[in-house]
Amino acid sequence: MTKLSKLTLALVLSGLTSTSYAADLDTLQNQLKQLKQQMQLLENQLIEEKSKQQIINKKHEQQVAEISKKADTTTLAVAKTEKKDEGIKIGGAIRANYSVTSYDEDNEDRNGDFDFDIFRLNVSGKINDISVNGEIRFFDYMTVVKYAYLGYEFADDWEAQAGITQVPFGNGPYNSHNYFFSSNYYIGLEDDFDLGVVVKRKLKNNWKLDLGFFKNDELGGVDGSASDKSHRYSYDIVGSRSASEGTYAEPANELGEYNTFAGRATYQIEHSKNITTDLGISLLSGGLHDGVDRAGSYGAWAMHLDSQINNWNIQLQHGEYDYDLDDQSDRISVAAYAYFDTVASKATMSSVNVAYNYSVEWGPISALQFYNDYSTIYDKSDDSADTWMNITGVSVSAGAFFTYFDYVQARNQPFIGGTMIGDGDTERRFNINLGYYF
Repeated sequence: MTKLSKLTLALVLSGLTSTSYAADLDTLQNQLKQLKQQMQLLENQLIEEKSKQQIINKKHEQQVAEISKKADTTTLAVAKTEKKDEGIKIGGAIRANYSVTSYDEDNEDRNGDFDFDIFRLNVSGKINDISVNGEIRFFDYMTVVKYAYLGYEFADDWEAQAGITQVPFGNGPYNSHNYFFSSNYYIGLEDDFDLGVVVKRKLKNNWKLDLGFFKNDELGGVDGSASDKSHRYSYDIVGSRSASEGTYAEPANELGEYNTFAGRATYQIEHSKNITTDLGISLLSGGLHDGVDRAGSYGAWAMHLDSQINNWNIQLQHGEYDYDLDDQSDRISVAAYAYFDTVASKATMSSVNVAYNYSVEWGPISALQFYNDYSTIYDKSDDSADTWMNITGVSVSAGAFFTYFDYVQARNQPFIGGTMIGDGDTERRFNINLGYYF
């Protein structure tokens, strides 16, 4: 082949290659254009689907909100219905007592005695915004009503109670931690219940206020129809005590409390999340009646402190009581638990209590409270010896069971081998009170 022929062939081949390359490039460009169109179409479809989903989600949220609103309304209506009429609940307790005492030689010889204590029934509940509360106690030797009252919340944070209800005085509801209370209980100034009306202001802005008016004691006063004035739960004045009468005799000169006013105000100081202190003052004033005419007056005052410091509880209380009788008697007769006793008509009272709460998981046992309660009554108007009582113990919570283990040392103390007007020796009592609550 000549040089000319070779050159011609090369030019032909080169032209063919360029033509093929151009065709391929056009095809590729067309495919890219179609791909872009498809991508734009897909993007438009995605935007449309997203918009539809947003509309669906919004409708779903509205439906959920509407359902929730209806549920809240229904729940509120049910709550209001339940609050309006909760019905009456019945509960109670059965308690037994074991004790070893230093003042009963026969008891010591037997290494103590185990006795039935009480069977009690409680009712509580609310019907048409009126609360119903009551407790009746059955002992071997008597049956008594501890309390029975109706309650009504007539305004925000205000409640009225009418019936046999607790007299507001001192640290509440108890100025003690043990089974035997403090010495104040045995002169009618702790856990006392009388017949009247109490208005209670719940804790608000750190203030709490209880005001009460009591027409007479729970048995109807001096002219009450009770067959035995000593059959009652809490201590009340039942007569003046003449020098010729025995300490435990039924009084010849009967008296009854009437038109008693009582008030208690407390202010809570919040030191921190788990530390609070309630500072308070209590006042009480009333009349004494002999069934014919007014026979005297009585009154009492107390300053008190109740402080919760994490697991610790500290109670302090100090005050005086004064029963001013027209017959100038220095002693009065009081009654409770089916017997009469005697106390000085005027005295000073003080108490110091410390307790520690301890949570545990020991089988059925869930909580322990260790305590030491000390109380004394002194400067008595009849010049009788001082009364004091110290109780060291622990209470145990185990499901439906609640038990007190108390070691009591006392002098001139009722239920510990003495009386408020006595001059006896220091006595001791180890006591276990076991209760089943239902």
